[in-house]
Amino acid sequence: MANTSGSAYALTTFCPIKNGHEGGISNCSSVRKTLQELPENDASPLAKVPNTYMARFYILDDAIFQSYPAKLDKLQSSYLVFTSNFHGELDTYLAGMWNNISEAIRAIWTGCVGFDRVDSARSFTDYIKKCQLMTTFFFNGSTDDTVEEQLKSLFLKQEFSKFVFSHQGMPAEQLLKDFKEFIKYAQPKVLSFPTWKAGVCSLDGICKDERPAN
Repeated sequence: MANTSGSAYALTTFCPIKNGHEGGISNCSSVRKTLQELPENDASPLAKVPNTYMARFYILDDAIFQSYPAKLDKLQSSYLVFTSNFHGELDTYLAGMWNNISEAIRAIWTGCVGFDRVDSARSFTDYIKKCQLMTTFFFNGSTDDTVEEQLKSLFLKQEFSKFVFSHQGMPAEQLLKDFKEFIKYAQPKVLSFPTWKAGVCSLDGICKDERPAN
């Protein structure tokens, strides 16, 4: 139901938000407030979802029909729209979402029609598939490599650039010695560490240097 490009998958979902209100606040306003309060960058819950290239939430209230004469297509409800480009299979990705950020998922989707029946990775996957639409404009601004491989590549590019800049004009003997130390530190063949941290969008604190606990 969605376009693929190699191992990349483009997911588009429109989840209807319940009409009406609770406690004097419309369900649509509650969903919008939840989205606005989500942390960003590496603190975003989506940074914890394995294999996410990019993802976005927004609320669709109405749609304007672009023809003559232009008119407003009044939707029966507002929709929570979730789009994601990721590496791998849909079921695996959605199960990974639930297993890593189920608390955030409940907070985001709780105002949507039918979500009260979602209580597991399987039921979340089924729910999202019911809300899935055909992706007509596929965007994947990355290679077909896994996210882990791409994060490592970003780390190596950044750190090697710093190494080159700091070693301009250095004697060959010292350069070779320092380059061996750089390789020892950068671990090019080890994807898990050190690496670029998922979700980080600045050069501050991009590297994760600590080795995983035994």
